[in-house]
Amino acid sequence: MLSEEEKQELKAELVQLEDEITTLRQVLSAKERHLVEIKQKLGMNLMNELKQNFSKSWHDMQTTTAYKKTHETLSHAGQKATAAFSNVGTAISKKFGDMRYCGRELWLPEGGGHLLVCPRYSFF
Repeated sequence: MLSEEEKQELKAELVQLEDEITTLRQVLSAKERHLVEIKQKLGMNLMNELKQNFSKSWHDMQTTTAYKKTHETLSHAGQKATAAFSNVGTAISKKFGDMRYCGRELWLPEGGGHLLVCPRYSFF
């Protein structure tokens, strides 16, 4: 339990701290206004700052190890996918090249069977 004298001292300290905080807020506000004035004189605005911050953040991200590893992995996967699609396309082209037309049927080599073909239109 606090004595009456201790309560009065704490209340006085509380008032003093609140006054100091108010003063510090006023000083901070004045400095922020001064900062804005200087930036305006230098031609700096919010959009330029955002661009600079974005560019810096993007550069910082690209230099991280995680980004580099992910980039390498995705690049490698893309190369493999490209090669796979190329191989599929080549195989399909070869298969069509191996087909021969015999009247109404299209015969596939090596026991691949045959497809019925409409005399006017070919449907694959």
